[in-house]
Amino acid sequence: MPGTLYLIPNTLGPVDIPLQEDGTPHPLDAIIPREVQAVAARLDYFVAENAKTTRAFLKLLGSCQALSKPIQEIGIAELNVNTDASALPALLAPLREGRDGGLISEAGVPAVADPGANLVRMAHQHGIQVRPLVGPSSLLLAVMASGLNGQSFAFNGYLPTDADARSKRIRQLEDRSRKEKQTQLLIETPYRNAAMLEALSSHCQSNTLVCVATDLSLPTESVRTQTAGQWKAALAAGKGPDFHKKPTVFLLLAD
Repeated sequence: MPGTLYLIPNTLGPVDIPLQEDGTPHPLDAIIPREVQAVAARLDYFVAENAKTTRAFLKLLGSCQALSKPIQEIGIAELNVNTDASALPALLAPLREGRDGGLISEAGVPAVADPGANLVRMAHQHGIQVRPLVGPSSLLLAVMASGLNGQSFAFNGYLPTDADARSKRIRQLEDRSRKEKQTQLLIETPYRNAAMLEALSSHCQSNTLVCVATDLSLPTESVRTQTAGQWKAALAAGKGPDFHKKPTVFLLLAD
């Protein structure tokens, strides 16, 4: 009988949590439910977007849950944007042989804005049970905190890096948002956050609402919604958000 593929949520960024030895609730509990921690702690095989990040997560997890094995003995196979589709069957081989495994992203929940979706699809094709576990999703947290339309929204991933193509795409998303009254979500490589906000404030209509949600669920969390015109003025005055090299979700809603 095949094992189960658990979709394990990760934190949304580095979490510096000291060891708890006095029996008080562990701070990780506020981010990852204790029951989810227990499932992850008993697994000894993971398919991960980034092995180094996963080891850091397991070390953090081990500070409040006893792991099934020492971290160096836990199997971690990488699955990222560079992984060829032909490698997927081998990643599922332990599960087809009856071993439970976990799919874990570099941050947040796996298979959403994450290359793990293809592995999940293949698991279904092979009759492997897939169990998604509760944890932080930066996209949903951003929608919740933005004040924009939470009844209809779309995630658009990364926009083009070319300035002309990016401005064209922003106008397309703004037009769609206006016509469908739909919140548009997008992300950017953290070191290009400033360029993205500059583009949004320059190419959106001045009354279009733009939200910048940074470091969600972390101590440095910041969520700020205002019009594109207000963002443009803030940037001109040197009062932009503190989001350089920090994971950020951008949202817009046109009137």
